[in-house]
Amino acid sequence: MEFPENLLYTAEHEWVDWTPGTQDPLTCGITEYAADALGDIVFVQLPEVGAKVVTNAVCGELESTKSVSDLFSPVTGEVIEVNSAVVDDPAIVNNDPYGDGWLFKVRVESAENLLTAAKYAELTQTS
Repeated sequence: MEFPENLLYTAEHEWVDWTPGTQDPLTCGITEYAADALGDIVFVQLPEVGAKVVTNAVCGELESTKSVSDLFSPVTGEVIEVNSAVVDDPAIVNNDPYGDGWLFKVRVESAENLLTAAKYAELTQTS
């Protein structure tokens, strides 16, 4: 399993596009590892536009044919956009978690404990 080098990750299996030169707002989603572990995602609940999200706090929910999983925010800030396409068709998250399956965009206030792709691979033991 590959993890894009241009993203940063959380221990809760979310990613954020926070790399040198990336402008606010930042895009967030779940990793391929998380999508594979969940199985076929059938329902996505995202935070509302304007909502304040906090690093490592629950901000939504993903339901699959296997289980229900909390969605955690990888950063603290204000949600400025959500991906309504994944609400309408949750399978997009499974098919393209780093592309069309992004979940929400945040105007970031702070972030902590983000992992590089290599550190996240170590955490998931998929290097």
